[in-house]
Amino acid sequence: MSIDPKELFSITHYEYGEAYFGSCDGMRFRVARSPLKNVHFDTPEERADGVLLATVWPEPMNFASTPETAKTSHEFEFSEKGLEQAAVWLNEIKGEFVTHA
Repeated sequence: MSIDPKELFSITHYEYGEAYFGSCDGMRFRVARSPLKNVHFDTPEERADGVLLATVWPEPMNFASTPETAKTSHEFEFSEKGLEQAAVWLNEIKGEFVTHA
């Protein structure tokens, strides 16, 4: 299974300070604006300090319960293109989490 960029919602979702959580093949992930805050009504200049931050960690723990040492993160441009790049990265890194029964 692969993560479709459309699954990650549009960039507008992240402008409201909301994160997206998902899981795929033994990997949990979170995509959010960093810093996490509502910038939807801010000017473009005020939004300029943000990036998209994609974070992955192994199942079964949730984001808050997982130690920082078990998480891997990567920053992307805060744009639709950045979301597409995040999906590509998530699909590349998920191979490290696949469990073989």
